[in-house]
Amino acid sequence: MDESTSQPKAKRQANAAFMKPVQPDEKLAAIIGHEAVPRTEVTRKLWEYIRNHNLQDPENRTFIKADENLKQVFDGKDRVSMFEMTKLVSNHVK
Repeated sequence: MDESTSQPKAKRQANAAFMKPVQPDEKLAAIIGHEAVPRTEVTRKLWEYIRNHNLQDPENRTFIKADENLKQVFDGKDRVSMFEMTKLVSNHVK
């Protein structure tokens, strides 16, 4: 057996831009913390917050219901789609 075929496939490398730490502003920091983290981690922490506070719309799970903290990040909106959420959150990182 050829040794080169028995090697496991290399793990796909993450895009460096996504791994570069970003600094949340005060509004977003109230939800995910003040520490600079990669964008992937911002999204993960945001979803953790949404699940822990039961903020996903039960009738249409692609929508997020905003509590007072999320309204600050969602430009005052009561409800946003998960796709719109990503765009709005990007306005709160440097």
